[in-house]
Amino acid sequence: MSFPSSFPGCDRKNMMMTTTVERPTSTTPRRDSLLKQVHEIGKTVLAIHADDVDRAARFPAESICALRDAELLSAYVPQEYGGLGLSVVELSRVCDVLGQYCGSTAMIYAMHCIQVACVTHHAQQSSFFRGYLKRLVDEQRLMASATTEVGTGGDLRSSICAAEIAGSRFKLTKQAPVISYGQEADDILVSCRRAPDAQASEQLHILVSRGEYTAVPISNWDTLGFRGTCSSGFTLTAEGDVQQILPTPFDQILSQTMHPVSHIVWASLWSGIAADAVNRARAFLRVEARKTPGETPLAAIRLAEVDQVLQELRHNVRGLAHEYQELLDADNPEGAHGFGFAIRTNNLKLSASQRIVDIVGRALLICGIAGYRNDSKFSLSRHLRDSYGAAVMVNNDRITKLNATMLMAHKEGF
Repeated sequence: MSFPSSFPGCDRKNMMMTTTVERPTSTTPRRDSLLKQVHEIGKTVLAIHADDVDRAARFPAESICALRDAELLSAYVPQEYGGLGLSVVELSRVCDVLGQYCGSTAMIYAMHCIQVACVTHHAQQSSFFRGYLKRLVDEQRLMASATTEVGTGGDLRSSICAAEIAGSRFKLTKQAPVISYGQEADDILVSCRRAPDAQASEQLHILVSRGEYTAVPISNWDTLGFRGTCSSGFTLTAEGDVQQILPTPFDQILSQTMHPVSHIVWASLWSGIAADAVNRARAFLRVEARKTPGETPLAAIRLAEVDQVLQELRHNVRGLAHEYQELLDADNPEGAHGFGFAIRTNNLKLSASQRIVDIVGRALLICGIAGYRNDSKFSLSRHLRDSYGAAVMVNNDRITKLNATMLMAHKEGF
């Protein structure tokens, strides 16, 4: 398959900034300024195209271009390489805001940031990857991931695909049932066995760039929700230089970075989707209240109840984000290996994926037929369909079973 060299309507050669990027030195002003900027992008770009992206199941090209123009694709890259150097806590807030305007765009951005975190946390000792981080900042490259594989049952800690290394070169072929936005990505991080004779769990993480791989489709993407992520399956064939292999074993990357960052940013964008559903319910009630001045609509009771659930969701997200950031600040990545932290991380995913469905469902009851209609400004159709995707991406049953196993073995306090 020949992938497009650029996003439709996005000039990659003339990366003129459409939004001024501010880099205040104080954390709070920086966060407030950045979130204001992200809200503006959400209102003027993401929200305008969100329904069409969903309806056509197309990549949100306009939204990703806007994020690129604002240099947000390098938000998590350290400042020494030219990135914004955001913390995980700040990145979580960005994903929440994006989720309020377009769930598919927010999911793409979150998954990109997971890959950026993997390189940032585990490859800076490599001159190749230090150069790559600078290139990511300069070119605002979009990163995707190929970790799942046909035949492994969704187990990320096991690979069939193996890297064949000869001298300074490698090649690999992987059947990936899902590579989200694979046709639009500039780079893909691929997990595989370190050699054809290696155990399934002896894995590497390899960066391949456009022009170094081919991808033959094995499935399409016509789903209930998150339709704009375009998460088709491909047979991925790639080759390159061994410098493109991350210097850290994949099992460490997975436990120390990919696992916690994934659940934090996913739960963050889910909370954003839920927040917009509550906002639409609030706006609907205000319209209803104007019909009977001086009288609070009975359904306002439901608004107070759903706001409480939303607050609990956001509190849980921010709690784990702060806990993980404390591990990073203390230079204690091993802390993420412990059963206690892993269980809490899994619990965030489980609770957030359940609460988003509950919150959107309650908001739908408040809006009634106005929320049920697709042609209403209070429509919650997209929100509801996206919300059900949260439980099936990394299936909740699999996570609950894993938690049960760890709880049986876990002896220390939480």
